[in-house]
Amino acid sequence: MVALTPTQDKYLPYVLAVALFMQILDATILNTSLPQMAQALGESPLQMQWAVISYALTLAIFIPISGFLADKYGTRRVFLSAIIIFCIGSLLCAASPTLDFLISSRIVQGIGGAMMTPVARLILVKSYPRNKLLTVMNFAVIPALVAPLVGPVLGGYIVQYTSWHWIFLINIPMGIFGFIMGKKLVPALFEDSKRLDWTGFLLFAAAACGFTLAVEFGTQVGREFYGMMLGLLASLLLGAYIWHAKRRATPLFPLSLFDIRTFRIGITGNLFTRLGISAVPFLLPLLLQVVFEYSPSQAGWLLAPIAVGAIGIKPWVSNIIQRYSYRTVLVYNTTLIGILIIILAQFNDAAQWMWFIPILTVMGACNSMQFSAMNTITIGDLHGAQTSSGNSLMAVNQQLAISFGIAFGAALLNLLRERLQMDTLTAFQTTYWILGLFTILSGLHFLRLKPEDGRGLY
Repeated sequence: MVALTPTQDKYLPYVLAVALFMQILDATILNTSLPQMAQALGESPLQMQWAVISYALTLAIFIPISGFLADKYGTRRVFLSAIIIFCIGSLLCAASPTLDFLISSRIVQGIGGAMMTPVARLILVKSYPRNKLLTVMNFAVIPALVAPLVGPVLGGYIVQYTSWHWIFLINIPMGIFGFIMGKKLVPALFEDSKRLDWTGFLLFAAAACGFTLAVEFGTQVGREFYGMMLGLLASLLLGAYIWHAKRRATPLFPLSLFDIRTFRIGITGNLFTRLGISAVPFLLPLLLQVVFEYSPSQAGWLLAPIAVGAIGIKPWVSNIIQRYSYRTVLVYNTTLIGILIIILAQFNDAAQWMWFIPILTVMGACNSMQFSAMNTITIGDLHGAQTSSGNSLMAVNQQLAISFGIAFGAALLNLLRERLQMDTLTAFQTTYWILGLFTILSGLHFLRLKPEDGRGLY
């Protein structure tokens, strides 16, 4: 445990708070801005998904090496470098003249984000004793609750009254503030780092990219063959990673994690139930603005109830799980989320906006319950060295689910419009039906849990 100065002890949690706020704000502020960005870049609003997918996929790929870099080069150096890279990526995004340039810039931004938040969290874990860690972490993650509430509304007003470029330029002053704080407060912590499994990293990264691209190309007219080949290649790469991991003493993600039943069920359920959940925040602003012709700020305000519901349910999550068990909560809650997604398919008139508010508030509460329950049951039975690698894999899995979910939702929408010649509203409604039914079916996976699973976590 590092010896902190009184100033560091008091203010170090603010460093993680700033990093979390920057990253989550950037992820949530973009959704309501996509139609205006598409217009400025000469693209269709329904073809902007890669501006979001590229960032989430980059996070998923680079999160596993953030801990290794921090151990080898020091937490202070890596954290400050991450902020600089994130800000450079933000400047490039703001200067993007084309969608392809924007996607490349989002990848740069994602590399910085992949190191920024995990390393900040690692700094707190290494700097505070166990009996203070929960209090410190709870304070530091408050911005993680506030940013999803602020992001869509702020994004809507920015593009409506200024320019979409400020969606990214707003990161610069926050980045400068975070850099100054980090330079003064972050201790330089080093560890004896083991040699990173670079082969495993490359195989895993290539497989993740391959699966995401396979979904995208597989639903485009004339590119089905490429999608099929990419899916086959990604499957072979994943198989190669499994073969490699079995033969390496310290793989990127040890396969022994999957010997633990609750981890195996939790990580798989985490991936599949998040597909529909991840697609909704991307698709809903498009429906509101492209079909119902809401202004960006109106769309932002209608997304805010999701965050309100998520914050409101937080104090009750533990009590609900204690009373009904992880198995019961996850099965019924996933079903309810699927039903709520299907309800979104019933909207066909902009005048129905008042009904969005209670539905999205309940959806936000259900999402919050889902994430808390899934994350806890996934890593609850891990011990020792398994905890670190399992937690890292879970973080990667969550980002992959976001990229897969957005890719799947966007591909489905475009498939219905281009192949089946549906009008845009009907295509959105059908997409919500399919995503909702898929989410309900994915919840059946949690029936594999036992009623007593997770009882020791209460």
